[in-house]
Amino acid sequence: MGYNAQVTITILLFASVAAAAGIRRLEMPIEPGDTVGSVRDRLVACRPELAPFVPNLMYALDEEYVKDADPVRGGATLALIPPVSGGC
Repeated sequence: MGYNAQVTITILLFASVAAAAGIRRLEMPIEPGDTVGSVRDRLVACRPELAPFVPNLMYALDEEYVKDADPVRGGATLALIPPVSGGC
């Protein structure tokens, strides 16, 4: 008898992205060949309120900055980071 558990990724949302989504952390299934961009696009399809943030987002996969085309593996943590301002 086989075990067919779905492989997931943890997505962390920060600052204005978290405020718009009303959530800071969620789990999402991944598919073979997924990239940062494909995971993001599926997330935005489920949560269209995040679409305005996409052009300026930065991404970190397991605490290392990555690009849209970088691959995503099961069990990873993907952070969506909007630009932040501050200072004096």
